[in-house]
Amino acid sequence: MANPLLEAPTNSSPATAIDLSQKASTFINSQSSWLSAIPYPLSLFINTESQEKWQTYENLFLACLRTGDDNTAYACLESLTNRFGKGNDRILGLQGLYKESTAKNDSELAEVLKEYEEILKNDPTIFSIRKRRAAVLRSMGRTSDAVTALTNLLDQSPTDAEAWSELADLYLMLGSYEQAIFCLEEVVLVMPNSWNMQARTGEVLYLSSEKLEGADQLRLLSESMRRYCRSLELCDDYLRGYYGLKLTTDRLLELLSTGKKSQQSSSDPVKGDLAPPSIDAVKKLNELATSKLTEIVRRSKSGEKGWDGYSEAEIIAARELLDRGTQKIER
Repeated sequence: MANPLLEAPTNSSPATAIDLSQKASTFINSQSSWLSAIPYPLSLFINTESQEKWQTYENLFLACLRTGDDNTAYACLESLTNRFGKGNDRILGLQGLYKESTAKNDSELAEVLKEYEEILKNDPTIFSIRKRRAAVLRSMGRTSDAVTALTNLLDQSPTDAEAWSELADLYLMLGSYEQAIFCLEEVVLVMPNSWNMQARTGEVLYLSSEKLEGADQLRLLSESMRRYCRSLELCDDYLRGYYGLKLTTDRLLELLSTGKKSQQSSSDPVKGDLAPPSIDAVKKLNELATSKLTEIVRRSKSGEKGWDGYSEAEIIAARELLDRGTQKIER
């Protein structure tokens, strides 16, 4: 079983983040109390360095910020600063994050932004600060400025998957689906085995297809379905993947059942577009998605061991999607 202290709290559930923040004080005390009791010069021979130790400090810092325990978060930050120094790029980013989280109003947030810009004037190569600056611009509602900041960053670091993903979210907020899809495809190029990003790409393709009609809509829906299939190849029992597969195949069955030849034969080998899937293939995938979603909901609700990692919101959404399909059949 994975150690929750070594997993990023930003990806964990609220309950896990609260549990981590409650353990922070105990962990900090355990790291300092026994070492201080060892007399000099014997303390020089005690090496407490490990990647896991400092990863735990950072994760506890993030968990405490997330749960509002600013004092303990500051204690974690002090330990990290003492170890790596104030000038360390990552420490600068964490210090900025602390100031952002404790800012009480927009004027204080603007002061943090000014500090970021002063740091970048002296050294524009500190990417942790450039990312934090883009995040502050976004939180202040300056979306266009945030897009520009991330675009400039990616011009110098084109393989930064985190920046591409953030830029995709910004474009999605602006309703620029084509640009968002392009950014997500860049993420997948950098991280081809990331099942959640494959599914995220499928989501945006699905949203984009709702704005179109005819052959273009069918093409995007087909690609969305393939992205969800790929995410499930990479991660078994991925609820979000099966949810998206169920959603896209439901819609594809509606379109393919109309029998329009212009839609079913739409493909462009020059552009790399694939022909739409057959109705039989879509039906089989739809049945698979329905079956797996039903199993996940049933086994998760019963509290079966190994099936309790899904969030309640995901289970409710899956149940509603299944009920929606049942109502259509009854009608």
